[in-house]
Amino acid sequence: MRSTTIGANMKVILLAGGFGTRLGEYTDLIPKPMVQVGGKPILWHIMKNYAHFGHNDFYLALGYKSEVIKDYFLNYRSLNSDFTVDLASGKVIPHHLDSVDWKVTLVDTGNSSMTGGRVKRMKPFIGNETFLLTYGDGVSNIDIEALVNFHRKHGKMVTISAVRPSARFGELEISESQVQRFQEKPQLHDGWINGGYFVIEPEFFNYIEGDSTLLEREPLEKVAEMGELMAYHHDGFWQCMDTKRDHELLESLWAEGAPWEM
Repeated sequence: MRSTTIGANMKVILLAGGFGTRLGEYTDLIPKPMVQVGGKPILWHIMKNYAHFGHNDFYLALGYKSEVIKDYFLNYRSLNSDFTVDLASGKVIPHHLDSVDWKVTLVDTGNSSMTGGRVKRMKPFIGNETFLLTYGDGVSNIDIEALVNFHRKHGKMVTISAVRPSARFGELEISESQVQRFQEKPQLHDGWINGGYFVIEPEFFNYIEGDSTLLEREPLEKVAEMGELMAYHHDGFWQCMDTKRDHELLESLWAEGAPWEM
């Protein structure tokens, strides 16, 4: 039986454990989700947009340099506010506090786990609930409420967001919103690619073998073959941060007004 928990404040898994080797000038010291855009980690921008739609219960699948992300959230209040320290008493008085009402669960899913393996390791925290999932390195102005409503209406196992940037990612072959074929990094035919921002039923965990499983291979290919993978078409802004050039583009877009901001 499919979960009936789709609604406000769904659990959100963020994949934040990869090595980010193509951003080596930054990721030698910090994990890719912590690379800053406009003075904030790109991970923060992604979480802020989910929270805009009422989804503020986050589960971060950590791996490479997980301690950096853990330290950031452990010290979030001090890092994101001005404050006075009374050195005599040790009392800290915050000023202009950047307050958020997020709950953040940080889970070490292993340094060498693949994307599917990281998702599988989050199963104990998700339980039998429909959940949201995305990568920790791509920003978008996608309408999460419309995405969830689309998922609710079609009743299939997985919804993937289809976007149209340059041809570098997994292509989706789509007919009447149902994904007929999932192929990772081919030559593009129709221009729609995997933009992340998934809505997923908990039975999907059963299609992930273990740590070495790539989310973008067997699990998604299998549910596509079963007719259980649907595409939500997003024609608005979407941009990943795979390379230094991508980062520079996002910084320039931030200076111009951040088209992903809600």
